[in-house]
Amino acid sequence: MALISVKNLSKIYKSETVETQALRGVSFDVQKGEFVAIMGPSGSGKSTLLHILDFLDKPTTGEYFFEGKSIFNYSDEERAILRNKKMGFIFQSYNLLARTTALDNVKLPLIYFGDEGQGWDGLARTALTEVGLSERANHTPSQLSGGEQQRVAIARALVLNPEVIFADEPTGNLDSKGGQQIMEILQKLNREKGHTIVMITHESDMAEYAGRIIRMRDGKIESDIQK
Repeated sequence: MALISVKNLSKIYKSETVETQALRGVSFDVQKGEFVAIMGPSGSGKSTLLHILDFLDKPTTGEYFFEGKSIFNYSDEERAILRNKKMGFIFQSYNLLARTTALDNVKLPLIYFGDEGQGWDGLARTALTEVGLSERANHTPSQLSGGEQQRVAIARALVLNPEVIFADEPTGNLDSKGGQQIMEILQKLNREKGHTIVMITHESDMAEYAGRIIRMRDGKIESDIQK
């Protein structure tokens, strides 16, 4: 059973006078343990697709199965719980709390699950160790480089050991060296730890770190290549 399965997805945005079709019959599966890069120019539909995959939006038509169950069979509350527990997120802009330490930033996804007696600090420190930042746990974002901030964001995405990590242009704000370091971490997490990763990027050199590249154009899949 595929972790993610989408079949003939379409998405139409409507305003009073304009109708825009962002996705046109998109179908593919993602197996547990894959590292998939989704590429495409601006307007190709890749961001719309990501928002559907991570439960922030719903398709106009088509089907989306997560762990074998249609997303339409989940209530809004169930989708919110599933999103927090089963999905990790990495953003281009890091989305860290400015006055909060790296350790406490990593602990944020845990606030929905029990009290601190359940070992929040230990889970967060383990995640920081995974990305090589154990010695920076008590630093705030302003005391960290851009690459280090993104590594904190990766640790935050890992802390609940989610089924899938969605990365939205994770190297977009970094120089080439910082971007390479982030991609090496993601690749290691995939190859050595078995994490499933779905990444949106417009950078071909970063997409090469993935094991599979899906290219989109005009709301459709242009190519789907397993490396």
